[in-house]
Amino acid sequence: MCGICGKFYPVNEHRIDPSLIKKMTDTLEHRGPDAEGFYVNGPIGLGHRRLKIIDLSGGAQPMFNEDRSLVVVFNGEIYNFAELKKVLQSHGHVFKTNSDTEVLLHGYEEWKSNLLDKLRGMFAFAIWDEKNRQLFLARDRLGIKPLYYYRDQDTFLFASEIKAILQDSAVARNIEPAAVDDYLTYMYIPAPKTIYKKIFKLFPGHYMYIDRNGARESEYWDISFRAVENMSESEISTRLEEELSDAVKCRLISDVPLGAFLSGGIDSSAVVGIMSGLSNSPVNTASIGFQESEFDELPFARIVAQKYKTNAYEQIVHADAADILDQLVWYYDEPFADSSMVPTFYVSEVARQRVTVALSGDGGDENFAGYRRYRYDFLENRVRSLLPPTLRAPLFGALGKIYPKADWLPQVFRAKTLLTNLALSPERAYFHSMSWFNDDLKNKLYRQSFKKELGAYDAFSVMERYYKKADGLDPLSRTQYVDIKTYLVDDILTKVDRASMARSLEVRVPLLDHLFMGFAASIPYHYKLKRGEGKYIFKKSISKYVPDEILNRPKRGFSIPLAQWLRRELVPLFQERVFSPKSFLQEMFEMQQIEKMWKQHQRGTRDYSYHLWALLILESWAEKFLKNPAG
Repeated sequence: MCGICGKFYPVNEHRIDPSLIKKMTDTLEHRGPDAEGFYVNGPIGLGHRRLKIIDLSGGAQPMFNEDRSLVVVFNGEIYNFAELKKVLQSHGHVFKTNSDTEVLLHGYEEWKSNLLDKLRGMFAFAIWDEKNRQLFLARDRLGIKPLYYYRDQDTFLFASEIKAILQDSAVARNIEPAAVDDYLTYMYIPAPKTIYKKIFKLFPGHYMYIDRNGARESEYWDISFRAVENMSESEISTRLEEELSDAVKCRLISDVPLGAFLSGGIDSSAVVGIMSGLSNSPVNTASIGFQESEFDELPFARIVAQKYKTNAYEQIVHADAADILDQLVWYYDEPFADSSMVPTFYVSEVARQRVTVALSGDGGDENFAGYRRYRYDFLENRVRSLLPPTLRAPLFGALGKIYPKADWLPQVFRAKTLLTNLALSPERAYFHSMSWFNDDLKNKLYRQSFKKELGAYDAFSVMERYYKKADGLDPLSRTQYVDIKTYLVDDILTKVDRASMARSLEVRVPLLDHLFMGFAASIPYHYKLKRGEGKYIFKKSISKYVPDEILNRPKRGFSIPLAQWLRRELVPLFQERVFSPKSFLQEMFEMQQIEKMWKQHQRGTRDYSYHLWALLILESWAEKFLKNPAG
């Protein structure tokens, strides 16, 4: 695992300043603390920070082909590199190392962009083609590894993290208003946007060529839910187990200590169980717990650790969000408000004390409809089918408006979202369920000047493009497709990548193996969500690995006591930053509305914890990256 960066003048023959490449690379040291490397030649400059995982002595980067006409910088792991190496050697290619990086060079020589179809792994890499004066960028199918770029008329920059791009003083830090709206809607900023106007994310499953003719981006992979397997439940279960075991097995290749996250949930428990069966020694597992019992999952993690006799490393986290908030803001680069980044940051720290590589269970909920919202969405669609839109929309729309927002009542009485959703189309309803700041709240929050900047922008457009691509699928599969393209990549995977790389830890995700996911997508939806039970077929397939008390317990997210923190530990910090006369927020937002939300939360009449957390993150980000340009 590594950090990569570079600058290219595709049109003009300006010379790259080596000191800039050094500065860019230095900001990525946490992603690769073991070594650094540079390549600067006329209009192209590449930088690399290395975390040594494979071929510790021979995998230095930037790396060249035989005649030095190609040079690569690479972040990630190619799990099938040994098989590809044999194929390339049979075609006459000569290898100098045992590194997976070198497979990219020879593979690109042999197959150009078709190389990407053959790779099994997680990756973001850049290849400079000296003969054709062309830069090639690529990102893995699911977006496990990040890749950002900046473009203007004659300059192109790229990096694993935005902060490296910002080292170029010519890059303006102008805010993209639509990205702010997206952030408040989703709690993250979806691709291709970033918080900055001219900095973008390369889409997952895409590659890009950059030369004097411009930048051309193409998609090389997309997941398909259309090829439904005609198999029995038992056959599907058996095949799932085989596919997952294969995905785990290929991710055990490493020349450094390896282990796994163990949360006490189904997915991580299954991964640990399979790892134990494939390993000749006990698996190293890392788990964290909290003092607050309702957020503590250590007892469940211990059940799995004891079953497999793992080398279990655990820690009770006395989480001080105020203490680590500025660290998180720095590592995440742009506003990001999924509060589970806090425990992910801590569990990465615990794991890194013992291992350099950890496997995680991320992706199971998206693949097999594990989130509660899938069940609710399924039920809403059933109700929609019973009533014509001409009756349903006005009836439930009116009920949704008059139903009180009662955060203090038990969940069964909180029907406002349900009633509102039933008045909407399936697509708009799911968007409403996934929105944190809804349109009404944003309308109250935004100042007129900011509304004018936004114009007619609608954050639903992020999901709408994928709903259109998934047209014709059953409702559950459409929703899964949208989540895989948005929430999974720009929330879940971003969270894990930044938190783990902040501690120089490589995280591998077998449940996001593209072959495993391809099979999972082909399973009929009624095997995933059956009689109101999410992950039905997946649970059946891994039941022998996971104890019953884990398999059958209610799902609990990797969460923190955020509501309590915003009434206790975080109060001074919030008031100092958000309500400062010089706050960044007041440029865009009506502070009276924020004060109203703050007071209601303090009284306990409303739970605005996630909204207030998002505002605190946004203000803290502005202090780090806007008020302090050297940040």
